[in-house]
Amino acid sequence: MEKWYVARSKPRSEELLWKQFRLRNFESYYPCINVSVVNPRARKVQPYFPGYLFVYVDLDLIGKSTLERIPGGIGLVSFGDEPAFIPGSLIYTIKQRIEGLKKDAAGKNVPLNKGDNVVVHDGVFTGYEGIFDIQLSGTDRARVLLSILENRLVSVEMPIGCIHRVN
Repeated sequence: MEKWYVARSKPRSEELLWKQFRLRNFESYYPCINVSVVNPRARKVQPYFPGYLFVYVDLDLIGKSTLERIPGGIGLVSFGDEPAFIPGSLIYTIKQRIEGLKKDAAGKNVPLNKGDNVVVHDGVFTGYEGIFDIQLSGTDRARVLLSILENRLVSVEMPIGCIHRVN
C-alpha cells in the first residue's frame, strides 16, 4: 500500500534527491520557498524543511533499501527500524501553506519607496494607514510610520508582507 514517507537528504542535497525520485517515477514533494538574499551568489530558492522531503511509495513493492541507496539521500525517517509514514492530509496542509507563502511573496515584489502611503492588512495594526519608511536590511521587515496617537506618527516595525501601497 502506498503511503507518504519523510525522506532524509544529505546536507544541501534536497533538490538532487527530489530529481532522483522523479527519475525513478516516484511521486514526491519537495517544499521550497523563494527567499530574499543579500549575497547575489546565494541560492534564491531554499527548502522549507532543510534536509527533508516527502515521497509516496509502496515500501512492500520497492523495499526500504531502494530508498537508502538513492544518490543524495540518507534514507527514511524511522522510529526504531520502522519507517514513519504521514497522512496525506498533512501533505495537503503543507502544500497549502507553501502556496500561501508564495502568494505573500508575490505581493512583496512591488517595491515600496520611502514616503509611500501604505495600509496595514494583517496583524495588530490591521486597517491603519501610514507612511513607508524603510525595509530593514537583511530581513523581511519594514519600518512604517503610523498615525496612531492624536495624529502623531509612531515608528512601528512589522513584516513587509503585512503592508501594501495605497494609490
